[in-house]
Amino acid sequence: MASTESTTDRSGPAGQAGRAAITQRHLRIDRWWLGPTVTVAALLAFVVYATWRAFANADYYAAPYVSPFYSPCLAENCAEMRGGPNWALFGDWWGLSPALIFLALPLGFRLTCYYYRKAYYRGFWGSPPACAVAEPHRRYTGETRFPLIINNAHRYFFYASAAIAVVLTYDTVLAFRDEHYAWGHMGLGTVLAVVNIALVWGYTISCHSCRHIIGGRLKSFSAHPVRYRLWTLVSRLNGRHMALAWASLTSLAVTDLYVYLLAVDAFSDPRLF
Repeated sequence: MASTESTTDRSGPAGQAGRAAITQRHLRIDRWWLGPTVTVAALLAFVVYATWRAFANADYYAAPYVSPFYSPCLAENCAEMRGGPNWALFGDWWGLSPALIFLALPLGFRLTCYYYRKAYYRGFWGSPPACAVAEPHRRYTGETRFPLIINNAHRYFFYASAAIAVVLTYDTVLAFRDEHYAWGHMGLGTVLAVVNIALVWGYTISCHSCRHIIGGRLKSFSAHPVRYRLWTLVSRLNGRHMALAWASLTSLAVTDLYVYLLAVDAFSDPRLF
């Protein structure tokens, strides 16, 4: 029997070895670009807003509420927050906005987060822009070089971010006071603070690193029933990690904006009781 040769061009017009000879770069006919576009717009909006508020160094405290961007406040140039987390550990040599002292820690946690990596890899770098869509880059080095190699420190950012979440929880407790610091009161700002801290903790403990810390190295779940139950709970939350990531990002901005509007006397805090 005479041998036959395949005449199929395996290189393809996309210039990728082993790719079938298809004229189009991809065969998706849906609006695959919509997701990355919305992601870029939303993240850029938050970055612009957060940068403005972080460098403003003003209007971040309206008794009894403090902006989550400025807590804890660890410099002498902090606004006086009665009973709040304003400990002048940095003294008077820190002349910049106090928000810049610790803002890098929750920011690092989110930048190295597994979901946010997917979001900005696709949205900003197109690596890849969507499933079944070829990325425009010829080389792929992954997270082996600077700056992406920093993503391997995600677990350590988790510890730092969890500590800051504890401080924000303390701020939420203090929000059950009125403007004269009397306890047993609740305003609209209190509701926003409670919702914000719930979402922040939901996002934090639904993290993949948290899930691995709780039960990732256990060889026998039956020998550790408490850790197994915690691991099961975190695993359920982990399935909603993307939703919690966006919800908590939104609540942080909304809570900060509300405190800012109160601080500039745009309106008074509506009291529920």
